[in-house]
Amino acid sequence: MDYKKHVRIDLHIHSTASDGTLSPSEIISLAHSLNIGAIAITDHDTIDGSKEALTLDIPPSLKLLTGVEISASSNPSLPYAGSFHMLGYSIRLDDPALNRALDMLQDARRNRNPKIVKRLNNLGINLSLKDVADEFGEGQLGRPHIAQFMVKRGFVKSINEAFDKYLGTGRPAYVDKYRLDCGRGIEIILAAGGIPVLAHPFFLHIENKDRFEDLIVSLKKIGLKGIEAYYPEHSPGLTAFYAEIANRYDLLITGGTDFHGSIKPDIRMGSGRGNLFVPYSLYEKLINR
Repeated sequence: MDYKKHVRIDLHIHSTASDGTLSPSEIISLAHSLNIGAIAITDHDTIDGSKEALTLDIPPSLKLLTGVEISASSNPSLPYAGSFHMLGYSIRLDDPALNRALDMLQDARRNRNPKIVKRLNNLGINLSLKDVADEFGEGQLGRPHIAQFMVKRGFVKSINEAFDKYLGTGRPAYVDKYRLDCGRGIEIILAAGGIPVLAHPFFLHIENKDRFEDLIVSLKKIGLKGIEAYYPEHSPGLTAFYAEIANRYDLLITGGTDFHGSIKPDIRMGSGRGNLFVPYSLYEKLINR
């Protein structure tokens, strides 16, 4: 019997380099303790987590893929007008074009934060960006850190409440940010030797299956290589549908929990809410590709 049939992987993990609460070292230790076979640290618009992970002692039983999650926007060639998250796997971390693009996206995130804080202040929520930075450090601050600080100060009872009332899309303190054109994001990942994968398609909110299939066809034409079919928010039916579309168009199937540590306390690395199993064979197919 192939023991790897019983080994799970998690190819969607966030560290303290973006909005996770565990460092790369802590992520590797936890993944090893959970007997996870392969992981990817896919921080938002930064590869600092992957860079740090590669400097660490990684147990032989645990495979590590370099990764990133890029914020992207649609373009006129796509039959969808919303925003995308594009996962990039097995990327060269020293690629100049990749690093320039991520620096630009980081600047966009930093420029967004003061506007969010100003809107919160106008709503009577008295906090400053310095308060948030003092609490979480000067790394990549974003809405999850602001939400955590709002909970600590008693403005809201939970992170979900902070997003539902103030910080989520369309809420009174929401501020949009610059995103790369989707085609450009895919192009940058490919040029860095990586594999571009559409993250959590559930959040595109495309209920019409034919429309979703049309989108995948368009994305494949501009270089998409895979779909994240396994994800905590995907029902078994959706997972099967996304896997079927991937197989139909010769795309890779990937999966992960979108683990953030205590920011998403109900999501456990490797198993999501307890019922997610991403098979090791998907990692093998990805590295073979």
